Amino acid sequence: MKHSLEKALLTLEDEKNLKNFLHDLLSPKEYESLKERWNVVQLLDKGMSYREISEKTGVSTATVTRVARCLSAPGSGYQVALSNLKP
Repeated sequence: MKHSLEKALLTLEDEKNLKNFLHDLLSPKEYESLKERWNVVQLLDKGMSYREISEKTGVSTATVTRVARCLSAPGSGYQVALSNLKP
């Protein structure tokens, strides 16, 4: 039986299991890249400028721009995750 990656992710019930799964699935560089992008999302949500984010994180302004474009898209997964994490 074939299951999608998305369904597999939904089965992971806690942060530890998800972290272990991601470490198994991704190379260390890919994992760090995902964490960097999520950090950029949070900084954009706080209203920081692209340049400030790039200087603070070391992420290129091109990456910040790509993340910002996704964040501003209707139905963005980033937006959903941010709103789910807010109290």
